[in-house]
Amino acid sequence: MFDRIIAKTRGTHRALSLLIILAIMAVPSLAFAGKGGETGLLGWLNEFAPIAILVAVVAFVLARLPKIDLGHSNEFMKRRVLNWLPLGLTYAFLYMGRYNLTVAKKTFGTMQASDCSALMGNDDFGYIFMVGTVVYGCSFLINGPLTDRFGGKFSILVGAGGAAIANLIMGLATYTLLHNGPGADFVFDNFTPLFMVLYGLNMYFQSFGAVAIVKTNAPWFHVRERGVFGAIFGILISLGIYFAFDWGGLILKNFGVEWVFFVPAIILAIFWLLDVKFVFNSPKDAGLEDFDTEDASSGDEGPRLPALQVFKMMLSNPIIITIAAIEFCSGFLRQAIMQWYPIFAKQTNEELGLLGGFVNSHWGLLLCCAGILGGVVAGIISDRVFHSRRAPVAFFLYVCMLLGAVGLIFVYETSLVGWLVIFMSMAVIGVHGMLSGTASMDFGGRKNVGIAVGIIDGFVYLGTGAMSLTYGLLLPKEQFAKATASAADSLSNGAAAVCSAVSGPGKIIGPATDPDNWISWPLAMVPMAIIGAFLATKVWHAMPKKHSS
Repeated sequence: MFDRIIAKTRGTHRALSLLIILAIMAVPSLAFAGKGGETGLLGWLNEFAPIAILVAVVAFVLARLPKIDLGHSNEFMKRRVLNWLPLGLTYAFLYMGRYNLTVAKKTFGTMQASDCSALMGNDDFGYIFMVGTVVYGCSFLINGPLTDRFGGKFSILVGAGGAAIANLIMGLATYTLLHNGPGADFVFDNFTPLFMVLYGLNMYFQSFGAVAIVKTNAPWFHVRERGVFGAIFGILISLGIYFAFDWGGLILKNFGVEWVFFVPAIILAIFWLLDVKFVFNSPKDAGLEDFDTEDASSGDEGPRLPALQVFKMMLSNPIIITIAAIEFCSGFLRQAIMQWYPIFAKQTNEELGLLGGFVNSHWGLLLCCAGILGGVVAGIISDRVFHSRRAPVAFFLYVCMLLGAVGLIFVYETSLVGWLVIFMSMAVIGVHGMLSGTASMDFGGRKNVGIAVGIIDGFVYLGTGAMSLTYGLLLPKEQFAKATASAADSLSNGAAAVCSAVSGPGKIIGPATDPDNWISWPLAMVPMAIIGAFLATKVWHAMPKKHSS
């Protein structure tokens, strides 16, 4: 049935994609209309207004994507959309099942341990996130070769299925803790190490996502079209961030923290089924003709090289290594913004009042819009101005990040902080789409792109791990106010009587509430932005060369 619908939409591939994406994005607006605020039409409009802004941005972007005539048939173009759309949305929902930990911290951070500290404090969050990102970054040693051997469809099915199970387990652990089920004491007493293990497991399966989407799309996109694919990659990342933060926020508000994990698990299971039916590794597998993509694998008709030899070849390629080093800096900067701004806004709210502002209220939406614009602008400039060279675009976007990081030092204690980090997000997502999503295809070639993108994207998350460790050590820690209790109560009830209810919300006091103690947040971004911009100049003229026998 879906194929017949596609066949009737001749020349409207992007419009059809847009309608599907927008229908999915509108779901939470309808589902949560009027909850927690105004009722009826006014409540629905209030919830839908941010979505309407996003709809306009996506429509404008997709209508403006450049058209490069490479002789593709209309049948090919329609089948390519049907291939990347479910695959891409699966990738976006993987993000929802990855950054839900940040959303869950809003609840875990107000739950008190027996020593009056937060159940998931800033340091705990940093260490849990660090473990997950280091696991992600090192997984390319396994997942890159697996993807090159078995194909992108295999990897997206393993990644989505495994991440769905990992999120289900995290949801069950959270439900057990909140509802005092069997094993609740174990979860409470071992909360941080338990979530280190579970989030690390989740991130292992998450690491299949980027490798799968780039590997699958490499045979479908010519080098001259890959700036456009970089834009699509940026759009998908941005949608995932929107799903994670805004959908996650609505779920947290209306259903509870355990559903922040359960919902991504359910959605990923649904898209797993769609990927089984609609995703193919190459045009040939879908019943069409393959074509020369003119990347580093062009002209290579020999047998597949052993994984160890490919690793050696990639790691001895100065262009691949330089791109990976640039993306290490991107990983640090991207997550320094996305993971820590909402926490900063919440903990310093009494001083700065950021929670009631437009940026914080629509954080996921604005990140999504910024990411879409950054990815599309970068893709168009790369293909049209720099003739499919990726490094010049990365350099200019890194200059934007450097200016933003320096500016942040002076304005992070004002209402401008939110808009400045949105601007920086636009730049860093543009870089990520250009390098992890596009340059990895160009210089890895469609035969070895799994290992190439694994190395490059692995460095992104090693950079994120470095960021998590850095901020876990440097940023101020939360502390809760002690409840008034008699000495007899304290002796009879233990530490739980000194603090307020262990599982209940508490008021954060101390160093984390003072914005002056957060100066290390913007300061740590500056050297990474300088290094990233410098490295981009080292591969300014790099272009993929055809394979030579």
